[in-house]
Amino acid sequence: MQTYDLDVLIIGAGPAGLGAGIKAREMGARRVLVLERDFEAGGILNQCIHNGFGLQYFSEELTGPEYAGRFIRKAARAGVEVQTDTMVLEVKPSREVITSSKKYGLQRFRAKSVVLAMGCRERTRDAIQIYGTRPAGILTAGTAQRYTNIEGFLPGRQVVVLGSGDIGLIMARRMKLEGCQVQGVYELLPYTNGLSRNVVQCLNDFSIPLYLQQTIARVHGDHRLEGVTAVKVDKKGKTLPGTEEFVPCDTLLLSVGLIPENELSRKAGVEIDPRTGGPIVNQGRMTNIPGIFACGNVVQVHDLADDVTVESEIAGISAALFERGKETEQKEKIDAGKGLGYVVPQEINLDKQRGEPLLLFMRAELPRQKVKITINQEGKEKLAFPLPFIKPGEIIKITIEPDDLRELIPGKDIQVTVRGEGKNG
Repeated sequence: MQTYDLDVLIIGAGPAGLGAGIKAREMGARRVLVLERDFEAGGILNQCIHNGFGLQYFSEELTGPEYAGRFIRKAARAGVEVQTDTMVLEVKPSREVITSSKKYGLQRFRAKSVVLAMGCRERTRDAIQIYGTRPAGILTAGTAQRYTNIEGFLPGRQVVVLGSGDIGLIMARRMKLEGCQVQGVYELLPYTNGLSRNVVQCLNDFSIPLYLQQTIARVHGDHRLEGVTAVKVDKKGKTLPGTEEFVPCDTLLLSVGLIPENELSRKAGVEIDPRTGGPIVNQGRMTNIPGIFACGNVVQVHDLADDVTVESEIAGISAALFERGKETEQKEKIDAGKGLGYVVPQEINLDKQRGEPLLLFMRAELPRQKVKITINQEGKEKLAFPLPFIKPGEIIKITIEPDDLRELIPGKDIQVTVRGEGKNG
């Protein structure tokens, strides 16, 4: 088994891994290697042929492959090495990484710093336990997207979508464009889980019905899916007897949530936040293990590839600076209080953040209007950021400027909450 020494090793060649690698090189890291298990770099963006990418980062609208292509070319120009068709078997706390590939066999890499950028995966039917048999025609929305956009296969002709996450909304439109009959999108909650723009552009613009507070209780069919039973639910998500309706279809697409891909992280001893499903990180995206960083959908499931890139650049800079003793350390804890599901980063060193803005990502627990995000210490409100509305399907981003950071007391934990009129809707 060959052994190689690196400055920065990155796992995953999607937008997070490529963005981190480019920044690491720009910050002076000499040998930066990105490992990718697929046959080509780009990650999930390669199958996202719809537009809507790059509006924030590039100030122009791109498709997924176009967005990925820019970073693939930029990484090559920056001198970032990319090794595809390579499976990472183990990440050790010592920053030793073991891999296997058809071309190179077993390899051992010893890195000064490691960046975890493995992305996320879809929840499947097993996670939501739909009653019935196991006929063909039940797929995750992402699998159907790959079949349609990459493999050239149409998964069916009469489609039902369960879940209103962004990929479900996008695939409802995609199936309609392919000439399929889309029976509707069914969502358990009383509000959608996708971006507002996707509800408008994917459903409203194509006259695809959206059924809120409804779910799929049963699938029908032996060899091939023949239909599903849709049912209404109450505010607690319990099915309402007598509201069942048979919906004929040959395809059921599941868009029922994404899970950060952290098997390697857990085996390495990285501490996981149960609220995000990703590593607990500081403002430099370092985990509890010195020299191991994480970014992108492996930390939190993002709505936009643009935000993935922003977070990956933070991790890339920190990874490059780790051996120089300039990495941020974990000190004050940042906790999600009332009205919020989580906040990232979860830890910060205020002393080392002085002079630099701090970007916080968070998600609301419920849709609310006319609110303010408050930054609190010792039970007292230190900073407040008014917002016209918040919703669980859209990440909230708050930038605390250096002058405002002076209001916070080093050594005291921070709590972020939602306050204000806060009208649900």
